[in-house]
Amino acid sequence: MPRMPLIGVSACTRQLGHHGFHIAGDKYLRAAAIAGMPLIIPALDELIDQTTLLERFDGFLFTGSPSNVEPHHYNGPASEAGTHHDPSRDSLTLPLIRAAVDAGIPVFGICRGFQEMNVAFGGSLHQKVHEAGPYQDHRERPDDPLEVQYGLSHPLHVQPGGLLERLGLPAQIQVNSVHGQGVERLGTGLRIEALAPDGLIEAFSVEGARSFALGVQWHPEWQVQQNPHYLALFKGFAEACRARAERR
Repeated sequence: MPRMPLIGVSACTRQLGHHGFHIAGDKYLRAAAIAGMPLIIPALDELIDQTTLLERFDGFLFTGSPSNVEPHHYNGPASEAGTHHDPSRDSLTLPLIRAAVDAGIPVFGICRGFQEMNVAFGGSLHQKVHEAGPYQDHRERPDDPLEVQYGLSHPLHVQPGGLLERLGLPAQIQVNSVHGQGVERLGTGLRIEALAPDGLIEAFSVEGARSFALGVQWHPEWQVQQNPHYLALFKGFAEACRARAERR
């Protein structure tokens, strides 16, 4: 019987009361379970051997988060006071992304994970998309119920000839929009897979990657089983993770 793939899910650090915690959102873990057994990777770069992670896992899901990548990682200006950062997560995920792609391990980045992928490949970020050039405000309204915040918000223009097209997505779909930051300069070796109507990059793949390597700015994990386009992404990730598990 084939071995169930092990899916590493990035953790964020949180202070709850007097204690620190390493956590991952329920919706990401449930979506990761489409590909295999999800296991949370704590943001403990100084205590975790990266080689062991690469040897043990069959895929990595880099999740969204309320925190942003610290701008010194892409030579950006200092963040506005009060911006939520998670340096422990940055220390683990940024090198792990590159190492996983180089090792041919499937990688799927969502929202913060998408931005991490861009930074890991040498790209930079708009810290406030709504104040940058021609872009619309891609943020959710915090007072709206979750169903509205994560509801379909704008069209997505899928670029021809790429991974999203191969996964069966049509030329245009509708997606949610729950982010304040976005791609400024695209990382080296990344291929644009989809654009928002205002031209903001919403998805990219890694050119020449030996396995699934995709980042998306929206949140396909939200009610993934009810949206065939979102589900197609996780099924593609799952197929790649199963193939790696079988090779191992």
